[in-house]
Amino acid sequence: MVNITEKEFKQFAEYIITNYGIKLTAEKQSLVAGRLNNVILGKNFKSLSEYMDYVASDRTGQAVVTLLDKITTNHTFFMREADHFYYFRDEILPYFSRIITDKDLRIWSAACSSGEEPCTLAMIIDEFFGKEKMWWDTKILATDISNNVLEIAKKGVYSKERISALPAAWKLNYFKEIDAENFILTDKIRNEVIYRKLNLMDSVFPFKRKFHVIFCRNVMIYFDNKTKNELAEKLYDMTEYGGYLFIGHSESLNRDCTRYRYIMPAVYRKE
Repeated sequence: MVNITEKEFKQFAEYIITNYGIKLTAEKQSLVAGRLNNVILGKNFKSLSEYMDYVASDRTGQAVVTLLDKITTNHTFFMREADHFYYFRDEILPYFSRIITDKDLRIWSAACSSGEEPCTLAMIIDEFFGKEKMWWDTKILATDISNNVLEIAKKGVYSKERISALPAAWKLNYFKEIDAENFILTDKIRNEVIYRKLNLMDSVFPFKRKFHVIFCRNVMIYFDNKTKNELAEKLYDMTEYGGYLFIGHSESLNRDCTRYRYIMPAVYRKE
């Protein structure tokens, strides 16, 4: 096991929070050592400092991609925090279907991980609009910082166990069986999601238009208060008036700082 000194970890943690907003406390030192051990030794580096010099000098960008894939946790599943999806289905979609005149509904899954969240939204939208769906542009932008999970998401393949929580009608209409244990999303749903790599710490988001709904769930839990407040402000600026922000149930926005209005646990609105 590679040995990480306290000084090395402090410098590493500072680099990560400055560039990617992820807060690594001292308690995470052994976790980081375990996750980076193979890649550091595999490159024949003798220390974390040597490895970070390599990451900093790598012009291809692949080294930092590998680093982020190692230290980030991409845990998600279909219908996670299900009340959010019910609120989206029962309140938000009926509202926007009435007021959007150009039939262009813009939704952003800002930390999409392996794709379960945006695909769930796509299935809800398809079921809600039914035959009217052909008149609407409801493609979902799904972004993540990890190339690894984005590649998984693009394939749209999930195990029988992972889709077990979905309604039977969805499994029948939106999935095709590959074998006894694995299913693939139909093109109808896969084509509704656009996957892109994005760092939420980027100073400017590369979007021309604002979003009616933003899902940014279970990301801010890794950020300190300053980073979280700054991200919320950037998300607010990318939200249409009357639009919604969903965050994770273990997260909250400081109501004295945010311009969003609190609606219900982990749901906010721009008014």
